[in-house]
Formats: sequence, structure tokens, C-alpha cells
Amino acid sequence: MPERPGALSGIGNTPIVQLASLPGPDAGEVWVKLEAANPTGSYKDRMALAMIEAAEERGELRPGQTVVEYTGGSTGSSLAFVCAIKGYPIRIVSSNAFAQEKLTTMRAFGAELELVHSDHGIHPELIPQMVQRAAEVVAEVDGFATDQLNNADTLDGYREIGEEIVSQLDGEIHGACVYVGVGGAFVGTVSPIRDAWPGVIRTIVEPAESAVIAGGPPGTHRIEGGGIGFVPKMITSDVYDRVDAVSTEDAFAAAREAARTEGVWTGPSGGANMVAAVRLARELGPGHRIVTLQPDSGLKYLASDLYA
Repeated sequence: MPERPGALSGIGNTPIVQLASLPGPDAGEVWVKLEAANPTGSYKDRMALAMIEAAEERGELRPGQTVVEYTGGSTGSSLAFVCAIKGYPIRIVSSNAFAQEKLTTMRAFGAELELVHSDHGIHPELIPQMVQRAAEVVAEVDGFATDQLNNADTLDGYREIGEEIVSQLDGEIHGACVYVGVGGAFVGTVSPIRDAWPGVIRTIVEPAESAVIAGGPPGTHRIEGGGIGFVPKMITSDVYDRVDAVSTEDAFAAAREAARTEGVWTGPSGGANMVAAVRLARELGPGHRIVTLQPDSGLKYLASDLYA
């Protein structure tokens, strides 16, 4: 890993912990990678830095050029953080459908923010609307589009998570459960794990209300960080083994319980991850090990329905 300036050196090398009580006595082990330990409290720091560094290396991002992205919040926070250190102005298209804490964090790092209004939470038309507006902004300001939905550089950042998990745990990993947004976190994380243990069960986690990867119709949900209403480009049939659809209600309940009983404080997507991981651990039983991720910190959701 290259030497990075300032707070960028704090990205990665996050701890992993075993859940003590949530799986129950007749289940396998569940281990959670604590990605809230990254500087902005999210694993998106990894992918944001990977996108910017790769664009710099290829000469695609000019000094002082405006970076533009559409995001539900954590990607925007992480990109704003990276751009603040590297000296790039940044324009972000987001929505009031996402946690206010995330929007405030983007502004705190100097991002110029534009919101697409939604009265119905994260609905199927929202992300396409944000994507379209971001493309317009790129043209208006001659900006550089990080375009997370289609940017394979994100995989370089997320692959570090899987590599760290493999090095941190002794013995075989039997299952990996990761919530899917644009797909990079899932593919990047599980690839090194499958390289080490080809029999690992790779489980996509998505909202039950919008289980499009499982073949269901798009719908409205409140599990931020994924469930974008269509199958993302990075998710092809060869990168996963099964899909677990988790309801918003179950994801919220698991996030709250994990905070109270395990001290693992996360958002809705982290709750969904733990629901799926615990299900798989109970299915496989003792003697098996499941890994999953805490994508971000519960600090990002204090004013939302999750914790308010």
C-alpha cells in the first residue's frame, strides 16, 4: 500500500470481532469487520480513495478539477473527505431521503450539495434521477465523474477488506454476507475470501421490499446504502451463490439489538448484514464461520427513525 498523506493513512486495517450472543448456542460463529473505524466512519473511505488515486495515476483527473458524484451519503462523505485532503472541489447530488447526518458530513468536508427531493424514501426512480442530474453537473462544470455505479476502481479499495479478513482469521471461512448497493463492496470483499476458500457461500443481502437481484419487483424501503431498484452492473450470476432478502423492519431491529447486546453500533445496512449472517450461521450450525461487515457507524443515523 502506498504511503498516503495526513488522515488518508488512517484508511483500512480495521478490526474484526466475533458476535458473542446474537447467533445463539446452536449456530456457527459470526464475525463482523468494523469498518466504522475508518476516518469518516464508513468503508466507503476505501473506495473513494481508490477511485481518486486511480484517476490521478491515469491522468484522467486534472489538478483543481471538480469531482462529481451521485450518492446516498456515505460515498459522498468519503469522497468529500478525500478531496478535501487532495485539494479537489467536489459537487454532490444526493437526496433528502437519506440521513441528515450524512448530508451534513458532506458539507463539513467542503462539498457543494444538491438534493433531489423525495417524499417516499428510497423509491425505484430516485437513483436514476440522481444519476441523470450528476451527469448534467459534469457537463456544466467540466467535472470529473467518479460514477460509482460503473467504476471498477472501487473494487481495488474494497478488495482490501477481504484480504484483511483472510489475514485476520485463522481457519476456514464458510460464508460471507454483504449488503449490495452498487456492488463493489460485495464483489471486492468476497473475491479474496473465495480465492482462499473456494467453497465459501457468497450471500448477497438486499431489501425484501426491493429484492430485484432475487428476481422481485423494485420497491420502496429504508435500508440506506443499497436496494437501488435495479441490478447493478457489477452483480453478475457468477459472483454470488445466494440472495437473502431482509426487511427494513428486521434490519432496524438487528441494528438496535447489536448495539445493545454486542456494542456493534451500525446503520440499517449493517443490521441487514447481521440478519443474513445470523441466518446462515444457524443454518450451517456449530463448527462453521460466517463473516459480514459493519459498513458504517450508528452515529450517521442518530436523527433517523432507526435510533430517534
